[in-house]
Amino acid sequence: MGSFDVPLDDERTQLDAFVEEYRSAIEATLHSLTEEQVRRRLVPSATTLLGLLKHVTWMQRVWFEECVGGTPRGELGLAQSPDQSFQLSDQDTIATVTAAHRAACATARTDTAAMPLDTVVTGHRTGPRTLRWVYLQVLRELAHHCGHADILREQLLAD
Repeated sequence: MGSFDVPLDDERTQLDAFVEEYRSAIEATLHSLTEEQVRRRLVPSATTLLGLLKHVTWMQRVWFEECVGGTPRGELGLAQSPDQSFQLSDQDTIATVTAAHRAACATARTDTAAMPLDTVVTGHRTGPRTLRWVYLQVLRELAHHCGHADILREQLLAD
């Protein structure tokens, strides 16, 4: 079922469908690639395919666990900055980063399932936000990084 197969008047269902579509899409950019390929730097920044998946995992935890859930990054064991969230350790593999991403997505789904979109959440560093705003921010970031990942994958496959 694609994101356009849901009733257009059900905003929450549509937002969930778009977010899920991009979550799957960014994971799919790693399919059939080697550990070396997903770590390869093809641009001057530290951006890699595996680093992008690690970053979007971090990003979703920040928005859903910190902003919505109210638990500070330090207590969650998260990197303090976006730049740090791209950094890979020797223990990071396609399997471990994908598992962490799926766990973060599952936590976000569970923690927000009963919340209306107009719920005001207060864990954001700059002040209160609605859950709708959080969804839109996560969707924006996922779409942005999926574009990066598509280009990196295309470069890898062209080699």
